[in-house]
Amino acid sequence: MGKISLQKVEKRFGDVSVIPPLDLEVEDGEFVVFVGPSGCGKSTLLRLIAGLEDTTSGKIFIDGADATQLAPAKRGLAMVFQSYALYPHMTVRKNIAFPLKMAGVPQAEIEEKVDYAARVLNLSNYLDRRPGQLSGGQRQRVAIGRAIVRSPSAFLFDEPLSNLDAALRVNMRLEITELHQNLKTTMIYVTHDQVEAMTMADKIVVLQAGVVEQVGSPLELYHRPRNIFVAGFIGSPKMNFIEGAEAAKQDAKTIGIRPEHVTISKDSGAWKGTVTVSEHLGSDTFLHVETDLGLMTVRSGGDVDVHHGDTVWLTPEADKLHRFDDKGLRIA
Repeated sequence: MGKISLQKVEKRFGDVSVIPPLDLEVEDGEFVVFVGPSGCGKSTLLRLIAGLEDTTSGKIFIDGADATQLAPAKRGLAMVFQSYALYPHMTVRKNIAFPLKMAGVPQAEIEEKVDYAARVLNLSNYLDRRPGQLSGGQRQRVAIGRAIVRSPSAFLFDEPLSNLDAALRVNMRLEITELHQNLKTTMIYVTHDQVEAMTMADKIVVLQAGVVEQVGSPLELYHRPRNIFVAGFIGSPKMNFIEGAEAAKQDAKTIGIRPEHVTISKDSGAWKGTVTVSEHLGSDTFLHVETDLGLMTVRSGGDVDVHHGDTVWLTPEADKLHRFDDKGLRIA
């Protein structure tokens, strides 16, 4: 079991409230991602759950039991940090086995659990190597293996892919997702990368300045963001926002349209503009177009024949417009 419940949990440093009182439910077996810009409180929230930070007020329940005052080692959780924190003089086998050895687990059981973790993580051929002989991705898998052998109620990941290059990030993202599907254990994952959040999560928690702005599935947040902050944070490239008379036509203070929901033409359309930058990425082309409404980003096909300085017309898909009021909240 791995159900985690936060009830009015708050964290203050002196007079500064970094996590205002919040409620949150993480269901057993869910993959939940905390996402938000740097300094939004996502890592602090994870550390509160882990017990690495004390709560100022509120309660944390793990599988129905009050864990608010429990030491980290007593919570039945396993944390994987951004830093691999491996022992360089130990083999992979000994690194993975270390928490079990410290807990006094019988050697036969240690060997069984280490072998299982190595199979799950494709590390069986590397058990006798030392960390210095491994790639960054392999080292991160060793750190995850050290968590797996503890058979935790939930895994807590604190930006575990930040030290990896782009290609390794994609591979490890897939491996962690597959690991969750195989283990079916609760996982809470912290990242500032909304692409990681969208591709990995069952449920996303969007944070800003310690406040939970929205909780929902990736597609819920993409299709129905509850405010401008979520609308602008979820989606890549980010949503275009328009104010003024064009928004007033929609009875809104601000309207938003995603780059992939704007068609581009050299002949006619709703908004006239000039291409300033054309980013050809192969399968996609991102066009940055200066219009009377401001700079707009358009996502088009990879073979679109549009270049810097071209005059173009943009037309939004009417049923894909997002409307926001003067407080930045979604208008239903």
